[in-house]
Amino acid sequence: MTSLTKDLTPPVARKDPRQTTLHGHTLQDDYAWLREKSSSEVVAYLEAENAYTDAFMEPTKPLQDRLYKEMLSHIQETDVSVPYRKGPYFYYTRTVEGLQYPIHCRRAASPENRYDESQPEQIILDVNQLAEGQSFMAVGDTDITDDGNLLAYSTDNTGFRQYTLHIRDLRTGQNLPDTALQTGSLVWAADNQTLFYSVEDDATKRHYRLYRHMLGDPQERDALVYEEPDERFNVGAGRTRDGKYLLLEIGSHITTEYWSLPADDPTGAFQRIAPRIDDQQYYVDHRNGIFYIRTNDAGRNFRLVTAPVSAPDRANWTEVLPHRLEVSLEDVDLFQSFAGIYERVNGLPTLRVLHFAGDTLQSASQVIRFPEPTYTAAPSINREFDATVWRYSYQSLVAPASVYDFDINTGASTLLKQQEVPGGFDRTRYASERLFATASDGTQVPVSLVYRKDRFARDGKSPLYLYGYGSYGYPLPVSFSPNRLSLLDRGLVLAYAHIRGGGDLGDPWHDAGKMMTKRNTFTDFIAVTEHLLQNGYGAANRVAIEGGSAGGLLMGAVTNLRPDLFSAVLSHVPFVDVMNTMLDATLPLTVPEYEEWGNPNEPEAFAYMASYSPYDNLRPGAFPAMLVKTSLHDSQVMYWEPAKYVAKLRTLKTDSRPLLLHTNMTAGHGGASGRYDYLKEIAFDYAFLLTQLAVEKTDRQS
Repeated sequence: MTSLTKDLTPPVARKDPRQTTLHGHTLQDDYAWLREKSSSEVVAYLEAENAYTDAFMEPTKPLQDRLYKEMLSHIQETDVSVPYRKGPYFYYTRTVEGLQYPIHCRRAASPENRYDESQPEQIILDVNQLAEGQSFMAVGDTDITDDGNLLAYSTDNTGFRQYTLHIRDLRTGQNLPDTALQTGSLVWAADNQTLFYSVEDDATKRHYRLYRHMLGDPQERDALVYEEPDERFNVGAGRTRDGKYLLLEIGSHITTEYWSLPADDPTGAFQRIAPRIDDQQYYVDHRNGIFYIRTNDAGRNFRLVTAPVSAPDRANWTEVLPHRLEVSLEDVDLFQSFAGIYERVNGLPTLRVLHFAGDTLQSASQVIRFPEPTYTAAPSINREFDATVWRYSYQSLVAPASVYDFDINTGASTLLKQQEVPGGFDRTRYASERLFATASDGTQVPVSLVYRKDRFARDGKSPLYLYGYGSYGYPLPVSFSPNRLSLLDRGLVLAYAHIRGGGDLGDPWHDAGKMMTKRNTFTDFIAVTEHLLQNGYGAANRVAIEGGSAGGLLMGAVTNLRPDLFSAVLSHVPFVDVMNTMLDATLPLTVPEYEEWGNPNEPEAFAYMASYSPYDNLRPGAFPAMLVKTSLHDSQVMYWEPAKYVAKLRTLKTDSRPLLLHTNMTAGHGGASGRYDYLKEIAFDYAFLLTQLAVEKTDRQS
């Protein structure tokens, strides 16, 4: 602690007790008034917290600057993505040094349908231009007509994830007057004139309607195609890879339903493929008059079935790939001559190719092998149905992101591009491991680790950083980040806990950490931390942890359970006020998320959720150093959750370690939208962690 920070006094939020009584239990909320976003008092409190945080972090500014420059030195600022073909064009994205946002471009394909760099570049969307005069800019969904003439895209300029539709004529570069508000998914029909789009309701941001727009019509003339009454479900629109069918997609967290319409008959009526059944999901693509359907009707790990387009109901489903207990069928990329199969085996992704003989998918497969103990591999952008290569991506904790083409005829993978990492990066200096920690109930929990070889020994002295998420069935990606080099080069061991509640070992892994088993997520994370310390991967007094959104819930829960185990906590947009949020059905996401957390209007669910809700379980005591970050325009985890959490914790913590709240007043759930602004946010976070772990000192430390 510096002499400057010793005398700082944090803001004190006033208490205005409000009580909610349900199922014989009373919840007291002293800080509910912080929900009044338009209140000058609320804004003043958030700004006071920002001022306190800035003052505390002032001595770290030289370190922040060094970290920013280090991270920037490892980024190829002027770069271009691998072009992919869609119809007569190749599309790609490029970045330019000094510009915050990407530029989306295309070139005409050669007569042989190859990428031809001699063709003139056409800029179809420069996000830097869209961002002029804006404090935030994000592009939502995009789609281009089959003839390549029209681009539909949506933008959000607040961070609240409320998108406005635009249509650009790519022949002139000008936007047409056609527009719509609060849109979601966008898809063109085959006539190059009809666009389908979903919209959200005003209150809960649920995408509940699908509209059909005819080019040139005002929004009020758009036809309502479908409206979903069940508040658990969202609607969207897509198109099969062969372009033959439009798909109406209706889904909750655990249940899906699909309707189809020939893409060349946009004014026709969508036909349901199979009626929804609670707790069953299915996903649809099309080939040669047959729907291919990935479904979990026979087991949580999914199987693949087919159904004729003329009679696609469940009674006519024919199994192609069976359900397997040890393998999770994550996705199927369907092409004219082959199917790309994306699976998870023991938590690791696998890719293989099955060939068609007529309409029969052959059993023999070509398997793509990967060399490292822990990694991420997945299908990349594959838009052409008649392709003879399957494009996929690969990266690991030590291997930069790469894009490959797998030739289905030769079985060879060709590297198209690997992320360039300037600034002296040498991957041989780093090592990754995969190990398993034993949870309290005996379950083996995978852990991925990375460290710099010459800065690490398993002697229990290293600073340890552990990241976790563990919700929504989301597999924690094992990815490469050049930003991480600033931590690794300072001797940190970085670990990623693939805890229950995520999807790392398929849907059963998710099931074991949601609803009435949610506490497994938290105890798994604690078990991973203890395992790493017991096996010499870190020092017991130098453990930093990080998580965001539902991972912020994880941060709050584990620090309540074991505040002694952690030295520093970085919590992004944390979902910490579980009870008040899940009892308010007017908030975005609440009702759909009953299927993830439970419905607290039910006594058993209420009691269970109340047992771990971080805000409701804060107790007097010593806590780790904490940096809690949020955004004023977050539409997923409202800013007041972390604000209330920090305000309450200030009244209870008995230690002198820092508790900081920082609110981005111009952004949403993902933080800053510009890439340089985002890097500065990371430098800020790293400066906090490195000083709290005594890896770095401030220039004025005393």
